[in-house]
Order: sequence, then structure tokens, then C-alpha cells
Amino acid sequence: MASKTATAVKKQPTQPRELTEEEILKAPEKDYMNESQLAFFKKMLVELRDQLLQNADDTGEHLRENEVTTDPSDRATLEEEYTLELRTRDRERKLLKKVEKSLRMIDDGSYGWCEETGEPIGVPRLIARPTATLSLEAQERRERVQKLYGD
Repeated sequence: MASKTATAVKKQPTQPRELTEEEILKAPEKDYMNESQLAFFKKMLVELRDQLLQNADDTGEHLRENEVTTDPSDRATLEEEYTLELRTRDRERKLLKKVEKSLRMIDDGSYGWCEETGEPIGVPRLIARPTATLSLEAQERRERVQKLYGD
């Protein structure tokens, strides 16, 4: 008789299955912000954060390249390009703060829930704008109030 050796099988903690955007949109409401959905949005946010950081690095390198031009109109064009690039990076810097906040919210379990009402923000809205912290209704209310009373 051949002797069989018993091997201990270590149970690995199960990783949530990676979902596609289509699968998330089709998921029933009871699955809202389950482990797999949170993993999907975390991956999306990490990729966005990495892209924003890469853009910032590229801008830094581009601005350090000293292009010497003697023509005033060429110099003005370069200055305008630099200004536009810096303005874009400033917007991305603000977006990066929102991405970091969203990643913290995933970790503390509050991601996907409206900060004002506590209701679900909704998967379609989060796919379109993964840094959303308000439901569509709460955001519309806030915008109406800002329009009436200013910022």
C-alpha cells in the first residue's frame, strides 16, 4: 500500500473577486458597497491617484527644461503654456486631495454613503465621479443654495 502524506492546507484569506463595471452596475441593491465593490472603487481611485502623481512629476520635469528663446512671441507662448500647465496641475492637486479622502473613507467604511443624508450615493454616480461624497439629490440641493446665496 502506498503511503499518503497529509499536507496541511493553509486557508488564505479570500480576496474579493475583481468585478467589472458592468457587473457592479447589475449588482442587486443588497450588495451595495460590499467587499468586492469597495475593492473595485479602491483600485479605481489608486489608479487615478497614481496618474495624478505621474502628471505632477512630468510637469516638474517639463518646467525644469530651460528652453531658451530670443523671440518675444515665442517666449510669450512658452509662458502661456507653462501657466496653463500649472493651472491644470493645481486642479489635479485639489482632485488628489479628494482621491485621498475617498481612499480613507473606503478604509473607514463610509465610502459610498452621502455625507449629508446617510443614503447611498449610487454606483452609477460613483463610477462617473469616484470622489463624490454627496448623493445626486443632496448635491443638487447644495448647488441651488449656492446659486441663491452665493458661495
